[in-house]
Amino acid sequence: MVRQTGGVSVASSDERAVARPVLTDAVELARTALVELQEGGVGDYLGVTSEDACAATHRFVADLPGYRGWQWAVVVAADPEADHATVSELALLPGPDALVAPEWIPWDQRIRPGDLSAGDLLAPPAGDPRLVPGYVATGDPEIDETALELGLGRKQVMSLEGRVDAAERWHDGDYGPDSEMAKAAPSTCGLCGFYLPLAGSLHASFGVCGNEMAADGHVVDAAYGCGAHSDTLLPTGAGSPQFDAYDDGAVEVVERAVAETENEPEAAAEVTEAEESASTS
Repeated sequence: MVRQTGGVSVASSDERAVARPVLTDAVELARTALVELQEGGVGDYLGVTSEDACAATHRFVADLPGYRGWQWAVVVAADPEADHATVSELALLPGPDALVAPEWIPWDQRIRPGDLSAGDLLAPPAGDPRLVPGYVATGDPEIDETALELGLGRKQVMSLEGRVDAAERWHDGDYGPDSEMAKAAPSTCGLCGFYLPLAGSLHASFGVCGNEMAADGHVVDAAYGCGAHSDTLLPTGAGSPQFDAYDDGAVEVVERAVAETENEPEAAAEVTEAEESASTS
């Protein structure tokens, strides 16, 4: 038995749709071949399609777990002079509504940024256009002049295409001028004291943020910005007061009794007479 993922053949012309009787009448021959295969799941007959003058394909529903919408295909063949057909091929094929696996993609094309973890190894693709041999002039003065002066150089360096690709990615990313943070910022990174410009051909457009409270350690576009710019001034009155405000509502007012108030003059007179007697004696 053959399990394939290609589509079931369909007649594309009237000539293909018409098969010889010796081929179209071989329905039971086709079903018997499937039963003898002992795979099970041979369902209702779906029809026959002519392949050419000597072959036709009979199709049956495949009642197999996990193969919803699939079909059994039995190719029968007969010589132009033959009076009976023989089984040529058996296959399990997906029908129009079959569940099939997605198209296979090589692993190196499935990898996305962030997939690499500690201990993983990822080599660049063969002939990667982003890299050129280190002895080839790259157009980046920092790289070319250093290699020329020392007579040394890295085995590979980024090509112009690689640098342009990186620049576009950084410009359009979260730390580019079109991000929501940049649009709400009072100024740009190119004017910030925490901005550390890159060297080489990307010097004018990109740098690294050195503010731990902002985009610390990330490559930022010179036109990017955030609220932690070195020239940011807080509005007058901003911040927290050194002392809490005095709460008048926390003062308890106590009324003095009327009797105590009325006796105050008499008490004061007695104190005065006692003081005068003491001074004359």
